Amino acid sequence: SLLGGSRFQIGGPAGAFIVLVAATVAQHGIEGLILATFLSGLMMALVGFLRLGTFIKFVPFPVTVGFTAGIAVIIFASQIKELFGLTLAQEPGDLLEKTTALWEARSSLTPSALGVSIATVVVILGLRRWRPRWPGMLIAVGLASAVTTVLALPIQTIGTKFGGIRSSLPVPSLPLFSMETTLAVLPAALSFTLLGAIESLLSAVVADGMTGRRHRSNCELVAQGVANIGSSLFGGFCVTGTIARTATNVRAGAHGPVAGLLHAAFLLLFMLVAAPLASYIPLAALGGVLAVVAWNMVEKSAIAILIRSGWGEAAVLVREIKRTLFETKI
Repeated sequence: SLLGGSRFQIGGPAGAFIVLVAATVAQHGIEGLILATFLSGLMMALVGFLRLGTFIKFVPFPVTVGFTAGIAVIIFASQIKELFGLTLAQEPGDLLEKTTALWEARSSLTPSALGVSIATVVVILGLRRWRPRWPGMLIAVGLASAVTTVLALPIQTIGTKFGGIRSSLPVPSLPLFSMETTLAVLPAALSFTLLGAIESLLSAVVADGMTGRRHRSNCELVAQGVANIGSSLFGGFCVTGTIARTATNVRAGAHGPVAGLLHAAFLLLFMLVAAPLASYIPLAALGGVLAVVAWNMVEKSAIAILIRSGWGEAAVLVREIKRTLFETKI
């Protein structure tokens, strides 16, 4: 926020990265993910310094829409196990194999997990309709956690599966470098860079439309590059400007980058104070949240426009969705 080219941009982890992050961890481990994030930050900053940010807009629109839609489907598929409380010895990464395994495990459905998932989605959508200014996802997860704890429901939580969330920051350190590892994670770093640049600049354009201002593309890319480098130094993963949070920031009455700085400060405070409470969050509730996120990621109106525009745009859209669905594993 301090260095960015948009006065209203709010950065952080984005749903579109979930699949890429999971695939990187599966192939290269956490250290590989951290290194890929660091390299991505360097590349994104370099793109900004070389003033190449304006060329991002030449990425075909059907490609970005199709990729996002494909990622949304994969995210939803990755949460079916938690949504229904299914028991699987090993969940395949391939979409078709995953679908088959989930169907074969249908007899292990946990009614309480399904109930929590449905209730979470209902609360989020209900608050979005009747109280749009309220933090619907946070309220839904909080209620689900309280009900799960009070009723001692037999479903998995963050604490039972992962042992909770740390309530302190690690000491900053450089990622582990080696030529072999760097070359291995380079494709992932390039993917992070391209997706992060597109997502961030699209978000900045949305903010421009809402405020009447104009962002500086190259300055924004440099700022996002610095953010990714900083994230990796603390053991974090790739971040970008996010449309939902940026739009919320504008609607809440933000006037400049101070809102983004305070956003980061409040997140840090929340982690330091409330991290122990995260152990009580049921995975079924998080599955419900991600189901809503996946639905929101699909640009329904854009897909309809592309299909009506002609066979060329529609063919590119379908090809990108197919490629994303069947070449990406999570």
